[in-house]
Amino acid sequence: MPRIAAPTNAAQREQTQRKILNAFGELLFTHGLPGLTMTDVARTAGVGRTAVYNYFADLEQLLVAYALDETGKFVADLKSSLQGLENPVDRLALYVRAQLEDLTRRHLPPGPAMRSVLSSESFSKLGVHVGELNTILIDILQDGMDQKFLPPADIEGLVQLIHGSLTASASRRNSDTPDEDRIAAAVRFIQAGVGAAFDAQGHPVTLD
Repeated sequence: MPRIAAPTNAAQREQTQRKILNAFGELLFTHGLPGLTMTDVARTAGVGRTAVYNYFADLEQLLVAYALDETGKFVADLKSSLQGLENPVDRLALYVRAQLEDLTRRHLPPGPAMRSVLSSESFSKLGVHVGELNTILIDILQDGMDQKFLPPADIEGLVQLIHGSLTASASRRNSDTPDEDRIAAAVRFIQAGVGAAFDAQGHPVTLD
């Protein structure tokens, strides 16, 4: 009989599901979604192909589960990190940095860009977390405008442009190690793009 690796059946199921999600994430980053099969996932996870189907009906369902899991953890960590910053321009920098570092690790497009790889029905299942990310960025930009650190602008349009820039920046790299120079350049580009200004020491300043 195979050795039970977890103390209970529920724990064993959770452990197997985690192995499948981790294997899928690894393959998604190294090979991309086109051509990826459930057999590939099973082989990488070290489980039987049937076991994968016991948890996920197909690759799209697996992608949704992976995206929900990863995005949920990312949103929680991002919210926690943002609580330590008061200036909205600094919070925007943290948001951009966190997104690029996360994209480097798992190669999933942020927010609305997931529409390009999922059906409308599947994308709708991500609505809660995608909406949370959009809300976080909207709140940062709105605070920046209210406090005069950013000029008035179409916030919804800025959110789309920022997420588009993040996706384009991340897609140019295949390394799993974040490039500090590239990230810093992206932060400066997006801050400048929304109209932030800085003093000689690099600190954000109000516009009036």
